[in-house]
Amino acid sequence: METLSPVTLGTTILVAYGIAVAVRPALKRRFVLAAPVENQPRRQFTLEMVLCLAVGCAVGLYNTLVHDFYLVSALSLLSGCLFIGFFMGLDMALARERGAIHLALEKNANTRPPRRYYPLTRKFSLVAFSTILLICMVLALVIARDFAWLADAQNDPAALKTAERTVMLEVVFIMAVLLAIVVNLILSYSRNLKLLFNNETRVLEQVSRGNLDQLVPVATRDEFGVIAGHTNTMIEGLRHRTELIHSLQLADEVQHNLLPRKAFSHPAAEVAGTSRYCTDTGGDYYDHFPLPAGKLGVVVADSSGHGVSSAIHMTSTRAYLRAGLPTYSDAPSLARQINAFLVGDSQQTGWFITLFWLEIDPAKRRLTWIRAGHEPALLYEPQSDRFRELTGEGVVLGAVPNPRLPTSQLDNWKPGTIIVLTTDGVRETLNLKNEMFGLKRLKKAIRSQAQRPAQEIVQAVIRSLEDFRRPGTQQDDITLVVIKLR
Repeated sequence: METLSPVTLGTTILVAYGIAVAVRPALKRRFVLAAPVENQPRRQFTLEMVLCLAVGCAVGLYNTLVHDFYLVSALSLLSGCLFIGFFMGLDMALARERGAIHLALEKNANTRPPRRYYPLTRKFSLVAFSTILLICMVLALVIARDFAWLADAQNDPAALKTAERTVMLEVVFIMAVLLAIVVNLILSYSRNLKLLFNNETRVLEQVSRGNLDQLVPVATRDEFGVIAGHTNTMIEGLRHRTELIHSLQLADEVQHNLLPRKAFSHPAAEVAGTSRYCTDTGGDYYDHFPLPAGKLGVVVADSSGHGVSSAIHMTSTRAYLRAGLPTYSDAPSLARQINAFLVGDSQQTGWFITLFWLEIDPAKRRLTWIRAGHEPALLYEPQSDRFRELTGEGVVLGAVPNPRLPTSQLDNWKPGTIIVLTTDGVRETLNLKNEMFGLKRLKKAIRSQAQRPAQEIVQAVIRSLEDFRRPGTQQDDITLVVIKLR
């Protein structure tokens, strides 16, 4: 290389790089831009390295064949091209990655976690090791050449002094160039990290405000890409949960609209009730209906299970019950008609309904009821301070095609008599000591408010339940209906 004039060597290198620059756009379109966005930075680095090495090999081979280049000089030239290609490839790859990030932000196309994962630590380690190796190689070549130069000039003091000054300036220049290259790479990579970090935090800030419309584009295959992908999975899960909560709230609103809105006054009785679900929706149901001949019907039912499925089952039961009321003749016929539909609905699922139906006949002062596997009703006569349970046999609805549903009745009720219909969630309410609310406490709450209207008795019993349960949580649906006979 020393025998070749700088002009000749420079011209050869410039021509080779000119050819590389000329073919680079076509290779870039075919090799880089045609690849998926996440693969483009790696391919950009490979393209720059290959072009620089091709230039080094072509110039070294040409000068070896034409100008009798020494092999050592050709290897030195190839090492220089490798050094340039490595740092140029890194810079261009980072620029390509930056473009991919901007493109991903604009199109918001790829939001899935990367299939293949390349840790940042592996990238940093590989780049750092390669950088140190190349810098050591360049310094070794420069120092070896300078030592040979100093050895040749040691017999001439003036030439030696000039050589020392030149070597010092050369080392300072090389170190300045290396420092500038490394600082440029650090700044370029920092810009990429800033883009990724800002986009991630921007979307998370929107999520913290309740905005789930945006996703984080996945533009890299490192930790940022994995975090972005799993952030998107989280956002989609939150969307689904929000939609589910909204649907449950709507279902809860619809279900509560199916229940009586306020206390009901009838010539035979005053009726008030409430349902409290342990989830957004539940399987408890109560209602009251005017019946032929001035009678009054009151029903309390409880579907097996909890939640949405139980609520759907109960809504179907309500529809079957109301559909049978226009042709109502007696309670067993109505219950069997409901059961026929429920058996068809429940034979594959095992769902069933417990039901207590009470018919109040003010003309005959008669109570008639059926108890299809439900809790017994509680009757209280304030005049005699006496409680009794309205019991009876009966099979749950939806379990067998032809259930046995015998009726029971009570004649000549006393004015002011209170009848309380509940689901099992009332008596089985637990406190932190795992004690049940039970029948005794229920009777006490009813007795203490017996002179109050039906609505106030309901409120008093619910307060007693909540005071007993606190600070525990409600574990079962609670329905309570109070009937105060006139």
